[in-house]
Amino acid sequence: MGDAVQQDAVLVERRGHIAIVRLNREESRNALQPAIKAGLQTHIPALMADPTVRALVLTGTGKAFCAGGDIRDMQERGGPAIRARLQRSHSWAERLLAGEKPVIAAVNGAAAGAGLSLALLCDIVLSSDTAFFKAGFPGLGAVPDLGLALTLPRAVGQARARDLLLTNRRVEPDEAMAMGIVSRVIPDGKVLEEAIRLAEELAEGPAVSLGLTKTMLNNAYSHIDDFLAFEAMAQAIAFDSKEFAEGVSAFLEKRKARFSEV
Repeated sequence: MGDAVQQDAVLVERRGHIAIVRLNREESRNALQPAIKAGLQTHIPALMADPTVRALVLTGTGKAFCAGGDIRDMQERGGPAIRARLQRSHSWAERLLAGEKPVIAAVNGAAAGAGLSLALLCDIVLSSDTAFFKAGFPGLGAVPDLGLALTLPRAVGQARARDLLLTNRRVEPDEAMAMGIVSRVIPDGKVLEEAIRLAEELAEGPAVSLGLTKTMLNNAYSHIDDFLAFEAMAQAIAFDSKEFAEGVSAFLEKRKARFSEV
């Protein structure tokens, strides 16, 4: 029973040489609960290693792409446990970011917190015109994870990245495209269709040169593995703080966090 629950949390559909990976927990807006993370840990490395898969599409079920981390999964806050948990997530996140196959995000709704991180692990981000983007982490007293402090400045520049990661403001699709978070804004209901069309086009392209181009772009910046190691340490410290405890309590109680009082 447990295996079935884990597997259906992330659905994989094969269409020729592309794979569509769908987060499938609509009731939680596809928050990264343990079953979804376990599904990604199972499927992403396998798909990235499969020679018959030449491009991936990542999307969500329902009206959200991914609402971020699952607050209910944040009760264990000891530094070593958080670091180990992030290292497990890094095992698949790094494959998306640094693997040689093109990965397209079809952002069909909210991409907040780790959902924004997840979108920016992909090479090309397509957004529905009803989606929105939000850092999320400042509202909880956490630091950005899943590589967001690495990928967001690459996409939008340092000044805009500091704005989004420090203020926690919401970004609508047109501004996200103007900033560089997304490449294209698609009418509601059509974003997955357009992502599949683009993935099929890339799958028909020169896999070797596309993969090498992706590697060259990644190597133009700092080493990903060094950054992710520091990220895991920083998040472990943040999760162990009184501010994070207040942020989680405020979220669950539907009130504004009072960080200055802790």
